[in-house]
Amino acid sequence: MPIPAPFAEVAERVRNWGRWGPDDQLGTLNFIDEAARRRAAASVHSGKSFALGLPLSEAEGIQMGFIEGRVNPTRSMIQVNHPLSPDPDWICASEDVVTLALQCATHWDALAHASYGGSLYNGYPATSVTEAGASLCGIHHLTTVVSRGILLDVARTLGLDRLEPGYAISPDDLSAACAAGGITPEPGDIVLVRTGQMAHLTEPGRDLIAYTWPSPGLTIETAEWFFAHDIAAVATDTLVFEVYPCQYDDIYLPVHLLHLVEMGLTQGQNWVLDALAADCAADGQYSFLLDATPLPFTGGLGSPLNPVALK
Repeated sequence: MPIPAPFAEVAERVRNWGRWGPDDQLGTLNFIDEAARRRAAASVHSGKSFALGLPLSEAEGIQMGFIEGRVNPTRSMIQVNHPLSPDPDWICASEDVVTLALQCATHWDALAHASYGGSLYNGYPATSVTEAGASLCGIHHLTTVVSRGILLDVARTLGLDRLEPGYAISPDDLSAACAAGGITPEPGDIVLVRTGQMAHLTEPGRDLIAYTWPSPGLTIETAEWFFAHDIAAVATDTLVFEVYPCQYDDIYLPVHLLHLVEMGLTQGQNWVLDALAADCAADGQYSFLLDATPLPFTGGLGSPLNPVALK
């Protein structure tokens, strides 16, 4: 398979295969150690908390069928005030069930979510993903994802409410957002990149097309920025994560492949960052304790979550 030069050159510089041993399935989450968690705890001052997850309902769903089979949540009742004892006036219960795609809303991607050239992260074969799910690099390996989160508000740094459609975020943009927020990235940090794209979902006239495409996002070159700073995971407030339409016509979704396959860098999409960003701008604190632990779907290729930032 011919690999385009702009991709291959960066891939060679950021590859983490074997860095944490031949059996590793966590990738850059290995950077989250006791010191990283202590830095997270030290970021808590006011006690303010922010939920960063989208609501899970069919009516509020963001999927429009662009990704085959990625369905919005549907919830149905299986019991409605059902008696649990011979006396129907004593204890009754109501229960429901949900069907959803694991990547349909705010989520993490598992490292097994993407492959190329027949390989997953760490050189594992892509064939290890079957109809039964991910036998290697599944989302259930992320048993706890708690570290210092840092918000890189690229939109606000550039003086914008939201980035222009299709804006390509550069390493210089990330560094400028760090400087604007007074943040020095540390090993094990989880980076949240705000583009302002989520406003398409929250403003009057909710526009799912505008939210989906074209979309600002990360570029190939930013992979080296994350690599250089030993970042544990990255999430954005967009559906695609990387700039879309893609940076190069002949390289489709290259940032997914650099992060998930080459680096073992966990990535997340559709994070709700606007309220957190407004508070960070108000008090000047762009770091916080972040709990972004996924649901432990064994063999899952991703997981919905409701991350919580605690300042």
